[in-house]
Amino acid sequence: MSKIALVTGASSGIGKACALALLREGWSVALAGRRLEALQAAVAEAGPDAAARALPIACDVGNEAAVAALFEQLHARFGRLDLLFNNAGVSPRATTPDDLSGAEWRQAVDTNLHGMFYCLSHAFRMMRAQQPQGGRIINNGSISAHAPRPGSIAYTATKHAVSGLTKTASLDGRPFDIAVGQIDIGNVASDMTERMAKGVPQADGSVRAEPRMDMSAVAETFMAMARLPLSANVLFTTVMATKMPFVGRG
Repeated sequence: MSKIALVTGASSGIGKACALALLREGWSVALAGRRLEALQAAVAEAGPDAAARALPIACDVGNEAAVAALFEQLHARFGRLDLLFNNAGVSPRATTPDDLSGAEWRQAVDTNLHGMFYCLSHAFRMMRAQQPQGGRIINNGSISAHAPRPGSIAYTATKHAVSGLTKTASLDGRPFDIAVGQIDIGNVASDMTERMAKGVPQADGSVRAEPRMDMSAVAETFMAMARLPLSANVLFTTVMATKMPFVGRG
């Protein structure tokens, strides 16, 4: 019987790439995202054999009731959960703290922090109750969990908070064979990072183009974490374009 995974934010980008990687390796996968049509397109891309093991579910992870319904559907279809990739997130427009509205701040917190907690909490509950007990939760942090970009106060604050979720849930999961880790990703080539190739603000006030890595590097790193036995855990890992400006000054 194949292992069961849930990937949030699976309609595009990192979530889609990792969901497809799991399907290609024989996992059964629930793909969650706001746009059902995009999820269905991702499932179709996996091919008919893999599509038979996929379950697309429309869900806004910032809505607590919607997350509860998501896990009800997952449990009804698969009966257990071996892996949660807690990936869904939003990035508000780049601006200074005085210009960011309360609504923009709350949207980031609702999705990037509240949503991640809701999903982690439900996954933890399933993994603790099921037999055999246990499972793995991988939270998508960001390089912003360590160092901010200019004008990113809401995104950076929520990603710093994700690291707190990861550490505490990892500690709390030990008695139940629940392994919790975090993947911090920098400058992957996607529609969301097109602007980086053209030039983005730097800490010194300049605007410079930044290197990006192929999406396959992220999927391969994620799968290395997913394949581990529950007796081992990658607590934190960073995968980034080798020459992106992260380590060092400037």
